[in-house]
Amino acid sequence: MQIIIIMSFGFIIGYFIFPKKWKGYNERLQIILTALLIFSMGVHLGSRKDLWQEIISIGWESIVLCVLPILASIVVVYALSILVFQNKKRRKDKGK
Repeated sequence: MQIIIIMSFGFIIGYFIFPKKWKGYNERLQIILTALLIFSMGVHLGSRKDLWQEIISIGWESIVLCVLPILASIVVVYALSILVFQNKKRRKDKGK
């Protein structure tokens, strides 16, 4: 529930208060902080001494449950990006 409240609060600030001229800086900051989050999660996992034993004990089922959503996300994002760019190109071509 806390995550939803925080995200909603950020949405409201971004929509009503945050200056549009700072949008580019905000996007760069998001990328940097996301990379830092992923890096810190990797460091945390890498520092666990029995990580490989835990992974082996979890089994193939967990690996499949991890890989399938990743592949599905890649496919969906790829398909949506093609649709978006085609729509932008059509709009641009109509304007000429």
